[in-house]
Amino acid sequence: MDSFNARYAWSISLAAALGGLLFGYDWVVIGGAKPFYETYFRLTTAGSIGWANSCALLGCLIGSLVAGWAADRFGRKKLLAVSAVLFAVSSAFTALSGNFSAFIVWRITGGVAIGIASNVSPTYIAEVSPAPWRGRLVALNQLTIVIGILAAQIVNWLIAEKVPLDATAEMIRQSWNGQYGWRWMFAAVIAPSIVFFLAALFVPESPRWLVKQGCVAGARATLAKIGGAVYAEDAVAEIRSTLSDDSGASWLDLFSPGVRRALGIGIALAVLQQWSGINVIFNYAEEIYRAAGYGVSDVLFNIVITGAINLVFTLVALQFVDRVGRRPLMLIGCAGIGIAHFLIGLAYRERLHGLPVLILTLFAIAGYAMSLAPVTWVLISEIFPNRLRGRAISVSVSALWIASFALTYSFPSIGKALGPDGTFWLYAGICLIGFGFVFWRVPETRGKTLEQIERELTVA
Repeated sequence: MDSFNARYAWSISLAAALGGLLFGYDWVVIGGAKPFYETYFRLTTAGSIGWANSCALLGCLIGSLVAGWAADRFGRKKLLAVSAVLFAVSSAFTALSGNFSAFIVWRITGGVAIGIASNVSPTYIAEVSPAPWRGRLVALNQLTIVIGILAAQIVNWLIAEKVPLDATAEMIRQSWNGQYGWRWMFAAVIAPSIVFFLAALFVPESPRWLVKQGCVAGARATLAKIGGAVYAEDAVAEIRSTLSDDSGASWLDLFSPGVRRALGIGIALAVLQQWSGINVIFNYAEEIYRAAGYGVSDVLFNIVITGAINLVFTLVALQFVDRVGRRPLMLIGCAGIGIAHFLIGLAYRERLHGLPVLILTLFAIAGYAMSLAPVTWVLISEIFPNRLRGRAISVSVSALWIASFALTYSFPSIGKALGPDGTFWLYAGICLIGFGFVFWRVPETRGKTLEQIERELTVA
């Protein structure tokens, strides 16, 4: 275990995880740009405002679906580079958009980049990671997502602080922010996208994909750099044993008896991650904190605090995911988030506004950051067979984006029907169901090779 080349394994994993950084920033920056591009394009109807804010989700779904087939056909390395190019191009042209139609096209293109990165980055990291380190290295991708989110939240806060509270829509439109500021918010992604592209050119291809393509020498060379010649020989032999009966993987193979169980777990975890309700706190933080009695500047500062808590407890997850295991963290997370949601609902019912709601939302975010947020990605990247991993992850991640859209779209209607207390109690109930699912159905994968996990799931 101590003979692994830590510097090499962490460096190539970090290079792949740059996709997560761009994912996080591009996903959240729209919130800070919203007041400015809306006035610039004169968006006034609920339909146009909602479409501008959510159209990237369509791209995310397209990207995640395409990534599964493309990653299995062309390799993980090429898809990392493609996503980097899409991030750079979409960011540049979003910033240069002269009309609303162009803005929508390039936001959807940026969503495609997010969809590809959310699929391929954790897949690549899982396939190059030694088993004892795989949890931490895959969770590194979630850490970069969180860093990107926090960076966007800070930028949003700093820019919004410069806007007078009594500014009219026309005043905002004529201001520097209304004409140019929001463009620079999107353009900021170009530089790290170029770094990501260059890094993708220099990382090796996934050894498991190479073995699947018959390029055993290339796979052996990469594995030897990670763990030495003996480790490389053993790993290649184990990988080849799982591919010995591969007569050409197809989408229908996802529904074979052994794989179907893993696919069900992957889809359920993806949906649980979204319907735990935490992304409602992120996406509707302004409304939630306003309802709790906070003013505009305090709301923006609270949002930055949520990003900081998210970052700190993601670091906690990195320390424990390979020590404690995946199942314990997921169980603790479901229980903690569920309790927090129940208490948030109680606070709303008892009209306890202000600090109690802030503390409870931070508690929920902390539980999410150290469990469902990173560990779901770890498990999804681990539980599928080598020959079908790209396609299976594609289906799971697509389910995640569909669940994300359904959650975001339904929150206003659910909130209106059930009230804020009932809404959070609903999410608490979902977390309770998630706890039971993890306890009864999700296997522990800590310390096992991908091939061991494959054998255990497909014969169970």
